[in-house]
Amino acid sequence: MLRIYHVAGSRSVRPIWLCYELDQPVEIETIDFSPAFRGSAQWRAISPAGKVPILTDGDLTMFESGAMIDYILERYGGGRLRPAPGTAESALHHQWCWFSEATLARPLGLNGLLTRKDDRQSVAAEAEQKARVCLQVIDQTVADRTFLLGSAFGAADVMMGYSLELLAALKVLDDKYPNAQAYLERLRLREAFARAMSA
Repeated sequence: MLRIYHVAGSRSVRPIWLCYELDQPVEIETIDFSPAFRGSAQWRAISPAGKVPILTDGDLTMFESGAMIDYILERYGGGRLRPAPGTAESALHHQWCWFSEATLARPLGLNGLLTRKDDRQSVAAEAEQKARVCLQVIDQTVADRTFLLGSAFGAADVMMGYSLELLAALKVLDDKYPNAQAYLERLRLREAFARAMSA
């Protein structure tokens, strides 16, 4: 059975959300993510980098939320929530999955620079500006569609929804991006999203 090591509000929301969307049984193990536990031999034996999420499935142990999304889709998705491989739609699915983490969320990962008010203020401002450029791309994309790839919800929306939720919490996703805000509200209305966020 799938097991996901989880910390509330972290990227572990993504694979948990996907499992709920697929009605895929998953065991969620919420861990103490204090610095002491993160550095413990017990946790490092499971997560060498000390990060969450960690997914286990039998003898498989893996990290990286986006890779978990791919694995869950391949092993348990049965063709659901992603376009057929080799199609243009599949290429766009992968584009948005990568964009959500590697481009949009990257400024958020720079040691919390968006929330720091010390001598790194100029770096934080640059990181926020990069995120805002990306938000404009999303805002334009969802101006005339319900989800990233059109009318059908998919796993790319799981990847993107988590990143947008982070930006909303930081008040970077604001009224300047009404289409992106409305898109996030549509995602928030999904039962699986609500369950994952409250896990």
